[in-house]
Amino acid sequence: MSTTARQTRVAAWVTRLDKAELRLCRQFNNLVQQAGIRRVFQLASRLGDGVVWYLLLGALPLVAGHHGALVALQMGVSGLAGLLLYRYLKRTFVRERPFITHAAITRAGVPLDRFSFPSGHTLHAVCFTIIAVSGFPLLATVLIPLALLIALSRVVLGLHYPSDVLVGALIGAGMAVATLGILQA
Repeated sequence: MSTTARQTRVAAWVTRLDKAELRLCRQFNNLVQQAGIRRVFQLASRLGDGVVWYLLLGALPLVAGHHGALVALQMGVSGLAGLLLYRYLKRTFVRERPFITHAAITRAGVPLDRFSFPSGHTLHAVCFTIIAVSGFPLLATVLIPLALLIALSRVVLGLHYPSDVLVGALIGAGMAVATLGILQA
């Protein structure tokens, strides 16, 4: 199959998926009409930009020594691999964000790049949470709710479709499992 034919098929698939998810997208996005809810999800999204993960990467070796450094290394390696993979996928699928494609979607957050598939915020939140919790189970009480808020924020703020978040979560989980298998702490 030629490159042009493949691009045409991908574009048609993305268009069908956009239409299929619009109703669910709008239901989540309607939550931004409530100022308190909007602010919670905007904060979660900002934390998902990397701030919380960078702080955790820096704190683990300081607080937990060698074991913390190994977990931070696992997070760093998987984070870099995740960045490369999701950027490649975004360039391949070129799925416009919901607020760009549909006038009914309100943009209530600032996207870090143009395309939406898959959600890099969700990919990293799930990946880092799995790795951190596998090394430090007590972190689950904080990181699991945070990862869920980050993932939901992407749809609520009009920046992603539900499938972007789902695929980001699946990739993140797969990368975490692979990293834990390769770089055992």
